[in-house]
Amino acid sequence: MNTIARLAGALSALLLSAAASAAPGLEGRWITASGNLEVDIAPCGPAWCGTVSRVLGNRSMTPGGGAMKPVDTRPPLGMTVLHDLVPDEKAPDGTPTRWAGQLYNRENGKTYPCHVTATGDSLQVRVSTDLPGFDGTQVWPRAAAR
Repeated sequence: MNTIARLAGALSALLLSAAASAAPGLEGRWITASGNLEVDIAPCGPAWCGTVSRVLGNRSMTPGGGAMKPVDTRPPLGMTVLHDLVPDEKAPDGTPTRWAGQLYNRENGKTYPCHVTATGDSLQVRVSTDLPGFDGTQVWPRAAAR
């Protein structure tokens, strides 16, 4: 085998390895559990982040779900609501299956630790908060293609 063929083989293996660790199930656009926001999850530096790419509503996460009066009055479009997501569990082949990071709640202006798992067309976001109705696992469906 010549040197060029060996280099091409090594480069192919390296690219396949990088693609396997790139979190293909996590990347994409997701609708928050409240239905208020579309969040685009993509790499940002050494981690993954979720940035608001579309505003769909303004419902509160509290029981009753009336209009939200957020503590953070900045426009949500472009706001990072998921940040510092890094793999914390991997399949035997090394593919990430769960990510740990932070979830920002603009309704109360607080940031919470979270775990995120992508399962096909839904994202499970596990948070622990002091808000009724905001504890446990939220399910974020994948956004339809535009």
